[in-house]
Amino acid sequence: MLSWSEPRTRSSLDLHHCIQQITAMCDVGDVRCIPIAFDIQDSPMMNNLSTSPTSRERIQLAMRHVEPDRVPVDLLMTPEVWHKLIKHFDWEWRKPSDDQFFDPVWDQIAALLQSDMRLLSYDQFCAPPESILRPRARVEWWDALGRSTPNRMWRQWMPDGDSYDIWGHHYRVVDNPTGAYEEFGSWPLQAATSVNDLKQFPWPEPDWWDFTVLPAAIRQVDPQRQYYLRFRIGSVFELAWQIRGMQEFLMDLASQPELAVYIMERITEVHVENLKRVLEIAGAELDMVYYYDDVATARSLMISPSMYRDMVRPCHHRIIEVAKKYNMPVMYHCDGAIAHLIPDLIELGVNLLNPIQPDSPGMECERLKRDFGAKMAFHGGIDIIKTLPRGAVQDVRDEVSERVRVLGENGGYVMCSSHHIQSDTPLENILAMYDPQLRYRPR
Repeated sequence: MLSWSEPRTRSSLDLHHCIQQITAMCDVGDVRCIPIAFDIQDSPMMNNLSTSPTSRERIQLAMRHVEPDRVPVDLLMTPEVWHKLIKHFDWEWRKPSDDQFFDPVWDQIAALLQSDMRLLSYDQFCAPPESILRPRARVEWWDALGRSTPNRMWRQWMPDGDSYDIWGHHYRVVDNPTGAYEEFGSWPLQAATSVNDLKQFPWPEPDWWDFTVLPAAIRQVDPQRQYYLRFRIGSVFELAWQIRGMQEFLMDLASQPELAVYIMERITEVHVENLKRVLEIAGAELDMVYYYDDVATARSLMISPSMYRDMVRPCHHRIIEVAKKYNMPVMYHCDGAIAHLIPDLIELGVNLLNPIQPDSPGMECERLKRDFGAKMAFHGGIDIIKTLPRGAVQDVRDEVSERVRVLGENGGYVMCSSHHIQSDTPLENILAMYDPQLRYRPR
């Protein structure tokens, strides 16, 4: 049995062992794991092993729109799915200590599935003053359900099970048939009626983060410097409505834009300064700056293109401008039908777009690759709404193969799910998605 505490190498023995682990047939509860059937010796992966690039080099090639040895992959899953895989591989798990930046067992799952990317995030490095802690609150790094990667996430937790992030965003856990979600409990700026009211809010300051430990975190997650590391700096539009309230914030954009702009600018000021500090400390060890802002629904934009350009884009520009000063490529996340804004994103300097939900209007893979594939790379594309939770194993394999064929042509693609893989996804579909054989484009 492969233990997460064993050292990772790139030897053919370890690669054989990993593949055998993934492809083994076993029973876990009521879920039967389907073996991934292919001949290891005849696999192009084994044939090219001696000359294959590292994960970091593979994504660097793809980002330059050069087709690497295989399409690189990433891994984003809800906590329930991570633990489902741990149970499947019969590994022992214990909660990491507070001095760790990454869950080593989750990271070993990512290594076993041969994920090429790793994430570092601003919320791993929170160090706010004790004065922001609520009465009877406890600081906890590992319990947030929003965690989709091995990295920790700062929260203050209340005795009733609610939690707050460093921005005062209030979360409440709500169970569902296969797991749980975090929903919004309240909105700290909901009652504000003027900019002066907003100024009274205890806005976070850059000194509430300690990025001096970032080099140690990088050494912990990637001691051999083989992975492609992206740093997540946060969101603007999305965070603004999460602390103001969506209804209030959207009304502000239309009727009191000075309130919406003030909130977004205050958030942006912190992100910009934090990003400067991050890149000054560890820019040479990081590969990409990542920010996220959902400004679209599954069917259309949430706001008009002109409203985005007038009020949101200037904030995005300030973040991207810092990244470009350090020669860093930029990854941007927006769910849904973002197609109308892709020319804006390219003009701003976005290099990698996530998560690619092809069922949304304008987001068809063939169209994206044809119209924008020479100027932008894509990340995601494997449907979490229908194919992964409800499709058969062959449906998953077919979709992965199609995404690799279309989006992976001439590089420019990182295969991943179209959002976090959800708790209702059958285990055999996850293993099918990460079959290493499917990452090779037809020659």
